[in-house]
Amino acid sequence: MRSHSHRCHDDRVHSPTIVVQYDDRWPEQFAALRCRVDAALSAITHKTIHVGSTAVPGLAAKPVIDLDVVVPERSLVAPAVAALEAAGWRHEGDLGVPGRQAFEPVPDQVYHHLYLVVADSPAHRDHLDLRDYLRAHPAECARYAALKLRLASLLATDRDAYVTGKADLVTELLERARQPGHAAPPAPGRSRL
Repeated sequence: MRSHSHRCHDDRVHSPTIVVQYDDRWPEQFAALRCRVDAALSAITHKTIHVGSTAVPGLAAKPVIDLDVVVPERSLVAPAVAALEAAGWRHEGDLGVPGRQAFEPVPDQVYHHLYLVVADSPAHRDHLDLRDYLRAHPAECARYAALKLRLASLLATDRDAYVTGKADLVTELLERARQPGHAAPPAPGRSRL
Protein backbone atom coordinates (compact mmCIF):
# COMPACT_ATOMS: atom_id res chain seq x y z
CA MET A 1 0.00 0.00 0.00
CA ARG A 2 1.41 3.40 -0.97
CA SER A 3 1.61 5.78 1.93
CA HIS A 4 0.31 9.02 0.36
CA SER A 5 1.68 10.86 3.37
CA HIS A 6 4.59 13.16 2.82
CA ARG A 7 7.30 14.95 4.72
CA CYS A 8 7.83 18.66 4.70
CA HIS A 9 11.25 20.31 4.92
CA ASP A 10 11.42 19.99 8.72
CA ASP A 11 10.90 16.18 8.53
CA ARG A 12 7.39 16.25 9.96
CA VAL A 13 5.02 13.76 8.38
CA HIS A 14 1.72 15.03 7.03
CA SER A 15 -1.53 13.11 7.05
CA PRO A 16 -2.40 10.97 4.03
CA THR A 17 -4.57 12.73 1.47
CA ILE A 18 -6.67 9.79 0.29
CA VAL A 19 -9.56 7.60 1.42
CA VAL A 20 -9.07 3.90 0.71
CA GLN A 21 -11.09 0.74 1.17
CA TYR A 22 -10.66 -1.06 4.48
CA ASP A 23 -7.25 -2.71 4.86
CA ASP A 24 -7.00 -5.95 6.87
CA ARG A 25 -3.53 -4.84 8.06
CA TRP A 26 -4.90 -1.94 10.12
CA PRO A 27 -5.52 -3.99 13.30
CA GLU A 28 -1.93 -5.30 13.13
CA GLN A 29 -0.59 -1.79 12.61
CA PHE A 30 -2.59 -0.64 15.63
CA ALA A 31 -1.19 -3.53 17.71
CA ALA A 32 2.39 -2.56 16.83
CA LEU A 33 1.74 1.08 17.71
CA ARG A 34 0.01 0.07 20.95
CA CYS A 35 3.11 -1.88 22.02
CA ARG A 36 5.27 1.20 21.52
CA VAL A 37 2.79 3.47 23.35
CA ASP A 38 2.37 1.02 26.21
CA ALA A 39 6.14 0.73 26.62
CA ALA A 40 6.42 4.52 26.84
CA LEU A 41 3.65 4.64 29.44
CA SER A 42 4.62 1.57 31.46
CA ALA A 43 4.71 3.57 34.71
CA ILE A 44 1.31 5.21 34.16
CA THR A 45 -2.10 3.57 34.54
CA HIS A 46 -3.72 3.69 31.09
CA LYS A 47 -5.35 1.71 28.33
CA THR A 48 -4.50 2.15 24.63
CA ILE A 49 -7.45 1.56 22.30
CA HIS A 50 -8.03 1.60 18.54
CA VAL A 51 -10.57 4.25 17.52
CA GLY A 52 -11.47 6.08 14.33
CA SER A 53 -12.42 4.65 10.98
CA THR A 54 -9.55 2.17 10.75
CA ALA A 55 -11.01 0.50 13.86
CA VAL A 56 -14.27 -0.33 12.03
CA PRO A 57 -13.97 -3.46 9.87
CA GLY A 58 -15.13 -2.78 6.33
CA LEU A 59 -15.14 1.02 6.61
CA ALA A 60 -13.31 3.07 3.98
CA ALA A 61 -10.88 5.45 5.65
CA LYS A 62 -7.79 7.56 5.39
CA PRO A 63 -4.92 5.14 6.04
CA VAL A 64 -4.37 6.66 9.48
CA ILE A 65 -4.41 4.57 12.65
CA ASP A 66 -6.16 6.46 15.46
CA LEU A 67 -5.22 5.54 19.02
CA ASP A 68 -6.65 6.82 22.27
CA VAL A 69 -4.52 6.59 25.38
CA VAL A 70 -7.12 6.57 28.13
CA VAL A 71 -6.08 7.52 31.65
CA PRO A 72 -8.46 7.11 34.61
CA GLU A 73 -8.03 10.61 36.01
CA ARG A 74 -6.98 14.11 34.95
CA SER A 75 -3.94 14.10 37.29
CA LEU A 76 -2.29 11.53 34.98
CA VAL A 77 -2.51 13.71 31.86
CA ALA A 78 0.66 15.75 32.50
CA PRO A 79 2.86 12.72 33.36
CA ALA A 80 1.50 10.86 30.32
CA VAL A 81 2.23 13.84 28.05
CA ALA A 82 5.80 13.97 29.40
CA ALA A 83 6.32 10.22 28.92
CA LEU A 84 5.01 10.28 25.36
CA GLU A 85 7.20 13.27 24.49
CA ALA A 86 10.23 11.49 25.96
CA ALA A 87 9.44 8.54 23.67
CA GLY A 88 9.40 10.73 20.55
CA TRP A 89 5.83 11.98 20.08
CA ARG A 90 5.47 15.76 19.75
CA HIS A 91 2.67 17.21 21.89
CA GLU A 92 0.34 19.47 19.91
CA GLY A 93 -2.13 20.50 22.63
CA ASP A 94 -5.85 19.94 22.24
CA LEU A 95 -6.07 21.19 18.62
CA GLY A 96 -9.42 22.77 19.45
CA VAL A 97 -10.98 19.71 21.08
CA PRO A 98 -11.26 20.27 24.84
CA GLY A 99 -10.27 17.25 26.90
CA ARG A 100 -8.21 15.63 24.15
CA GLN A 101 -4.44 16.03 23.90
CA ALA A 102 -3.03 15.33 20.43
CA PHE A 103 0.44 14.20 19.38
CA GLU A 104 2.26 14.37 16.07
CA PRO A 105 3.24 10.86 14.97
CA VAL A 106 6.70 9.47 15.41
CA PRO A 107 8.23 9.63 11.89
CA ASP A 108 9.56 6.03 11.83
CA GLN A 109 6.10 4.51 12.46
CA VAL A 110 3.05 3.96 10.27
CA TYR A 111 1.13 7.23 10.05
CA HIS A 112 -1.15 7.59 13.07
CA HIS A 113 -3.05 10.02 15.27
CA LEU A 114 -2.37 9.62 18.96
CA TYR A 115 -4.75 11.18 21.46
CA LEU A 116 -4.67 11.28 25.24
CA VAL A 117 -8.08 11.40 26.96
CA VAL A 118 -9.49 10.93 30.43
CA ALA A 119 -11.87 7.98 30.84
CA ASP A 120 -15.51 8.92 30.25
CA SER A 121 -14.68 12.45 29.09
CA PRO A 122 -16.72 13.77 26.13
CA ALA A 123 -13.79 13.23 23.75
CA HIS A 124 -13.37 9.63 24.95
CA ARG A 125 -17.11 8.91 24.68
CA ASP A 126 -17.31 10.43 21.18
CA HIS A 127 -14.54 8.16 19.90
CA LEU A 128 -15.97 5.00 21.47
CA ASP A 129 -19.63 5.68 20.72
CA LEU A 130 -19.05 6.40 17.03
CA ARG A 131 -16.70 3.43 16.58
CA ASP A 132 -19.01 0.98 18.33
CA TYR A 133 -22.15 2.23 16.61
CA LEU A 134 -20.56 1.87 13.17
CA ARG A 135 -19.28 -1.61 14.05
CA ALA A 136 -22.80 -2.70 15.00
CA HIS A 137 -24.71 -1.01 12.12
CA PRO A 138 -23.39 -2.04 8.68
CA ALA A 139 -25.87 0.14 6.75
CA GLU A 140 -24.76 3.25 8.64
CA CYS A 141 -21.14 2.22 8.15
CA ALA A 142 -21.74 1.99 4.38
CA ARG A 143 -23.48 5.37 4.39
CA TYR A 144 -20.55 6.99 6.20
CA ALA A 145 -18.04 5.33 3.84
CA ALA A 146 -19.92 6.60 0.78
CA LEU A 147 -19.85 10.14 2.12
CA LYS A 148 -16.14 9.96 2.88
CA LEU A 149 -15.38 8.63 -0.59
CA ARG A 150 -17.42 11.48 -2.16
CA LEU A 151 -15.51 14.05 -0.12
CA ALA A 152 -12.08 12.43 -0.48
CA SER A 153 -10.83 14.75 -3.23
CA LEU A 154 -11.00 17.62 -0.72
CA LEU A 155 -8.24 16.05 1.39
CA ALA A 156 -5.56 17.26 -1.03
CA THR A 157 -6.94 20.78 -1.38
CA ASP A 158 -9.14 21.70 1.59
CA ARG A 159 -8.91 19.36 4.57
CA ASP A 160 -11.21 21.63 6.62
CA ALA A 161 -13.93 21.25 3.98
CA TYR A 162 -13.53 17.46 4.18
CA VAL A 163 -14.02 17.55 7.95
CA THR A 164 -16.93 20.00 7.69
CA GLY A 165 -18.55 17.84 5.01
CA LYS A 166 -18.65 14.89 7.42
CA ALA A 167 -19.70 16.84 10.51
CA ASP A 168 -23.49 16.65 10.16
CA LEU A 169 -23.48 12.90 9.56
CA VAL A 170 -21.06 12.28 12.43
CA THR A 171 -23.33 14.31 14.74
CA GLU A 172 -26.36 12.34 13.53
CA LEU A 173 -24.59 9.01 14.05
CA LEU A 174 -23.51 9.99 17.57
CA GLU A 175 -27.07 11.02 18.41
CA ARG A 176 -28.37 7.67 17.16
CA ALA A 177 -25.64 5.82 19.04
CA ARG A 178 -26.81 7.43 22.27
CA GLN A 179 -30.52 6.75 21.87
CA PRO A 180 -31.88 4.07 24.19
CA GLY A 181 -32.09 0.77 22.37
CA HIS A 182 -29.87 1.89 19.48
CA ALA A 183 -26.47 1.89 21.13
CA ALA A 184 -24.06 -0.85 20.25
CA PRO A 185 -23.33 -3.43 22.91
CA PRO A 186 -19.88 -3.06 24.43
CA ALA A 187 -17.32 -4.32 21.94
CA PRO A 188 -14.12 -6.12 22.83
CA GLY A 189 -11.67 -3.53 24.10
CA ARG A 190 -14.42 -1.08 25.01
CA SER A 191 -13.49 -0.93 28.67
CA ARG A 192 -13.85 2.58 30.02
CA LEU A 193 -10.71 1.78 32.09
